[in-house]
This record gives sequence, C-alpha cells and structure tokens, in this order.
Amino acid sequence: MKKVLVLGATGSIGSSTLDIARNMKDDFKICGLQCHSNKEKLEELAGEFNSCPTLLTSEETSKDAFVDFLNKTQPDIVVNGIAGAAGLLPSKLIIENNIDLALANKETIVMAGPLIKVLAKKHNINLIPVDSEHSAIFNLINQAKAINISKVIITASGGPFRNYSKEELKNVSVEAALNHPTWKMGPKITIDSSTLANKGLEVIEAGYLFNLKREEIDVVVHPQSLVHSLVQTKDGMLYAQISDPDMKHPIYGALTYPEIKENYLKPFSLFDVKMEFYKPSYELFPMLGMAFECLEKGLPYTIAFNAANEIAVHAFLNHKIQYLDIPQIVNKSLSQDLPSGISDFDSVFEIDAKVREFTRKFI
Repeated sequence: MKKVLVLGATGSIGSSTLDIARNMKDDFKICGLQCHSNKEKLEELAGEFNSCPTLLTSEETSKDAFVDFLNKTQPDIVVNGIAGAAGLLPSKLIIENNIDLALANKETIVMAGPLIKVLAKKHNINLIPVDSEHSAIFNLINQAKAINISKVIITASGGPFRNYSKEELKNVSVEAALNHPTWKMGPKITIDSSTLANKGLEVIEAGYLFNLKREEIDVVVHPQSLVHSLVQTKDGMLYAQISDPDMKHPIYGALTYPEIKENYLKPFSLFDVKMEFYKPSYELFPMLGMAFECLEKGLPYTIAFNAANEIAVHAFLNHKIQYLDIPQIVNKSLSQDLPSGISDFDSVFEIDAKVREFTRKFI
C-alpha cells in the first residue's frame, strides 16, 4: 500500500486524488492533507481519512512547519495540487526530503524547472507530471523513447472564446471567462485557459521537463479534450494519448508509476465521439506567443511571465481591469530589465517578487 500526502486537498486535483483513494483502499492510504484556508472542509476530510494529520497554510506558513508535516506524515509520494507560485517551495522541500513527487503545480517547473530537475536527480526521486498534457507526453516519450521524438504537440481546448472576434473579446466579463466548456477548475486556471496563458505555461513546462526547444513544440486546439497530447517521431508518425477529460487518469498514472495497473475508471471508447483540431490564433490570444518567446529566452522570463500573469488575472477577477488588459499588462512586465544567470532558488523568488511589485504598480 502506498502512503499519499495531498497538497491542495480541497481543490480540483486534491478532490480527484481523494476519489481515487476512496475507490482503491487496498492500494492507497491518505497519510496527510493540506489546504490554504478552507479549515472546515479540511477537518471534514481528515475525519473521513482516519483522522490523518492536516496542515492549514494560512495559519502555518513557515518552511519548518511544512518539513515537520512531511516528517509527521511520512508519505511515499506527494500529490502537489497547490495553485500558483505558492506550490514551488513545497515541491523543493518534498524533493529535498527524498519523496517522490506527483506534480500538478505547473508553476514549480515554469519558475524553476532547470533547478528542480537537478534537485530531483540529486535526490534520486521520481518527478512525475500530473497535468493531463504533460502526463500524456511523459508516457508517450517513455514508450517511443526520447531519441526518436522530433516534435511534441500539446492540445488545448481553446477555452470558451476560441470562436470570438477581437471586438467580442473586448466585452468579456469575469462570469463568462469562468465558464469553461470542458474542465471544472479553480478560478485562476479557468481564466488562464480562456486567454491561453495556461497553454503558454504548459509550453514552458514541456520545454523544461522534456528538454525541448521552442521549435520542437506545437499547440493544436482540440475542443473535445479527448486527445491529451501527441508526439511525432522522426519518421513523421504521430502517437496520441486519448481518454475522457478526467484528471483522475493522469493522477492515477502518477500514483502507480512505473506500473500500469487496472483501476475503477471507465475505459475510453472511440464509438460515438467527435474529434476536431484547429490552429490557435496567436493574434487573438497573444499570451501563447509570449510564452514561446519566454521559453526561448530562459528562466528570468518564464518566472516573469508567470508572476505578471498571476497579478493580472487576480486584478481581472476583482474587476479592476478588462479582459484584454491581461496580455498587455504581462507584455509590459516582460519588457523590464531582468537579471540573467539564475542559479539558485533565492534568485527565483527575488525575481518573482520584483515582477509582482512592478506589475501591481503598473496596474
């Protein structure tokens, strides 16, 4: 039986992980639960899972408190479903404590991918991506072998505004942007999906995780979200991973890695399904193009892209800016002078804080 610690236990990733544990009690034991502020829900979940230890990070924010939590729970693997930049430090501490990491927090890689990979290699742990797209790429590369891959194609639902004109995008409301057609997610990632900033973050994540250059990554809009990504081998053949749009699939795959095991999830059927694929509009959704440019430039810019976007999205959710202001604000924040040669985590956090402050003042 594998002991599982769940970070972001009250969010969408955490909820899916706990559903797996409920249905596969002989395979997984929840040994600890963390969330930021939903104390009532956290206590309810702790009661359900044998009064396991909990951590409420709005009350316990220190590095030492988190390390104590790891020591108390003694997990075999941690699912990091924390949203945003707040997930980076826990990822670092998990790896430093020699614990396998199922990573749903894409900001960990966007902000510090090269450093995290070096750390994971040093501590000889499994770093397993849980984003549905990166889980698919991870599995496909493992099967086809990295040496045979010429290109990775990341799929995007396109969000609720994929058929909008520039004029229609000017009037997008917060409520409309929060209505994603396929996935049920938290507010920040839902807005990111509508601007394609989320896909931009995934482009950066793929670049760092799989050692890919800008020209080795493509994005295709696939509204049905059934194909979770593809790889193209050097002979021109495409290989895809296909399943229903349910995050339990990649989470389960991470929890059982490197095995492929039977489970309670419904097998995918090709009958009665429709699949469409389109080119994304870089003109209408400039955040995607910015992400490709940031990946090419390297760490300071990918940190800045994430930081500025988080501040801009927060401002939009609080009705302080308009929808189309988000990419303009991020672009402005990327135009400032950024230090090069990021070689440690302190520098990552310093740049992150600097860009956030710049972006707040600009707004």
